[in-house]
Amino acid sequence: MRYSKIPNETVRRLPVYLRGLALMSQQGLSSVSSSKLADFVSVNPWQIRKDFSYFGDFGTRGVGYDIENLAKQIKKILKLDTMRKTALVGVGNLGSAIMAYTGFGTYGFQITAAFDNDPAKIGRKMNDVAVESISMLDTLGKRQVDMAIIAVPEQAAQDVADALVRAGIRGILNFSPRRIVVPKKIKVITIDIATDLARLPYYIP
Repeated sequence: MRYSKIPNETVRRLPVYLRGLALMSQQGLSSVSSSKLADFVSVNPWQIRKDFSYFGDFGTRGVGYDIENLAKQIKKILKLDTMRKTALVGVGNLGSAIMAYTGFGTYGFQITAAFDNDPAKIGRKMNDVAVESISMLDTLGKRQVDMAIIAVPEQAAQDVADALVRAGIRGILNFSPRRIVVPKKIKVITIDIATDLARLPYYIP
């Protein structure tokens, strides 16, 4: 199901709710009120109720939300109800850290392919995934991989993005500080750690 006219900020918060629900489930909880969920994820209760209202009525008045069912509904909305194969391009320091990160499983992601242009890295295994030559990017479509993470130096980011688009990738998480240009049908989310860090001193007394 596709949802239209949903604010980007609402979509941005849904994975936060999903993570909170997963932690609550691990604590043995089976239901939660919007107020308790709000405290857990540091979001106002009215914001949670408004976000969920775009998609339907998930809770029961006076009872709250069934954690398992709510998590299932959010995964369905985010299209995380099936495992999503993801490729990683660049296995330097940042890429290696991304490969080692265990949190992707919470959202149903699995990095099934990794690429680099360094001959010393090609053939090495990282989390049971063999690093391949970047020249093999064009095989991603045959592997049913439609999402990729870019963790290459700034000067290589656009060329990698172009190759990923040609390979059929439809969603890119870009860790390069460079703004990459892709066709409108391709979704790009850029995470620039340096600029986010640069905002932090402003809030420190």
